[in-house]
Amino acid sequence: MTEPVSVSGLTDKVRAASPRLGAVRLVVVDGPAGSGKTTLAVALATSLRASGPDVAVFHLDDIYEGWAGLDGVGERFAAWVLEPLAAGRPGRYRRYDWAAGAFAEWCDLPVPDVLVVDGCGAAQRSTDRFAALRIWVEAPAPLRLERGIARDGEALRAEWQRWMVVEADHFTRESTRARADVLVDGTAGLVDGTAGLLDGTAGLVP
Repeated sequence: MTEPVSVSGLTDKVRAASPRLGAVRLVVVDGPAGSGKTTLAVALATSLRASGPDVAVFHLDDIYEGWAGLDGVGERFAAWVLEPLAAGRPGRYRRYDWAAGAFAEWCDLPVPDVLVVDGCGAAQRSTDRFAALRIWVEAPAPLRLERGIARDGEALRAEWQRWMVVEADHFTRESTRARADVLVDGTAGLVDGTAGLLDGTAGLVP
């Protein structure tokens, strides 16, 4: 039996970390689609805000070029978000409109104290020199697919299945899970500020 780590404990890790993205502490929450990354990212951001710092949450979903956009997201993320923030400037990114199937308006991202980024590819190797904390969230594939279909509808099952193949290849190439600082059991959910967070150094997730 493993003991869960509270979100407040994870908040303490972020607060104790030194900024590596200019003056910004960058937290990346990665893992396969449907594992619970966004739920964790929002909970962590809420906890951090309660302790004082200005916190922004950025979803990579906003800059994927649709269902085939995983492999190109790292370059856009670097050019639109990481490089400006590292230089002390606001980020500026073009939001992808999933319904229209095209990039839409440009959006500003002011310089925060902490930036929490969630999405497949958030913790790829190119972010290592900037990241204060790398979090990996996982859950069984059938459960993740079930969550995805519940959210997006049966008509997108084939897109989800194709995405799951692409993301698995990406995570293998990037060794994302092995490089994470913290591993998360995405089946545990969030209860009273507690998630199924497991210390990545202890190897508690099989």
